[in-house]
Amino acid sequence: MNERQTTMNAPQNPYSPTRVDLEASPPGVLQLATRGTRLGAAIIDGLISLAFVFPYMWFSGTFEAAMRGQQMSFTSVLAMGGAGFAFFLLVHGYLLYRSGQTIGKKLLNIAIVTLEGNKPDFLPLVAKRYLPIQLASMIPFVGSFPPMIDVLFIFREDRRCVHDLIAGTRVINAS
Repeated sequence: MNERQTTMNAPQNPYSPTRVDLEASPPGVLQLATRGTRLGAAIIDGLISLAFVFPYMWFSGTFEAAMRGQQMSFTSVLAMGGAGFAFFLLVHGYLLYRSGQTIGKKLLNIAIVTLEGNKPDFLPLVAKRYLPIQLASMIPFVGSFPPMIDVLFIFREDRRCVHDLIAGTRVINAS
């Protein structure tokens, strides 16, 4: 008897929990983006951000201060965070508005959708998905923990990070 016949003839436990395979969705059903694809999109978006961050830090004197061992003032952290967020919106805003995608998500063919599978409205998307983690990252002494915790939530079964939970979104394959 082959393995398939053994499995088919085995008695089913009526009390076992229902299992859903998120990788193999039927046609027409939204398929979650893989963790690897989401990571790839985040890396692409991060590299794009570096194109802004390095020149900003150079011309603002942040690099020079760091070389002297000086810590950034809270005002400087706020200014850099605000400028970074403005740059993020300048670079990714149009795609987020049109298709719920950043450049990295567009290149890797994934998109942000609401839990119902619709394209999210732009202002709530930005205000709920991106702004809270950005603001939390600027809190002195604990600023590095919220983004780290946010990212680690990707290992949940539904692959939704903290920013997805706050915004009521998920990331799907856009193909």
